[in-house]
Amino acid sequence: MPNSPRDGIDEQILAELRRNARISLAQLGGKVLLSRNAVRQRIERMERDGYITGYTITETASDGAATVNAVLLIQRHDRMRGSDVIAGLRAIPEIATCDVVSGELDLIVRVEAPDAGRIREIWREVSEFPGVRDITTALSLSTVIDRQPLR
Repeated sequence: MPNSPRDGIDEQILAELRRNARISLAQLGGKVLLSRNAVRQRIERMERDGYITGYTITETASDGAATVNAVLLIQRHDRMRGSDVIAGLRAIPEIATCDVVSGELDLIVRVEAPDAGRIREIWREVSEFPGVRDITTALSLSTVIDRQPLR
């Protein structure tokens, strides 16, 4: 059982390591806004505390998907003053994108998680945000088009 609590930066580090376990400490530091040394120390602490218990090789699914993807369609109580919902979403490392949209919905959020259980945990967490009125969740069954965004 892990010993000490993790914070948001630890969660971000773990999410990045899940995406790419071979990411360099410098690249990881750039993503979480810490120095390479600070990232190394956090990883070593999470190893000592039991959050990282080993390193393993996993095979991806036949379609190449290594994660479970879902879309959360969120309606807020107050569209104009609903920034607290966006702030809460920013703290969840598995949130890949969040778009503010027009129409009946307020936010379209794409989630990339290691499994459906984590999607359920995220849904529960987001549904408890004070500014959230309703959520519709769509679990991705397969990806048939995956274009890289223009830069």
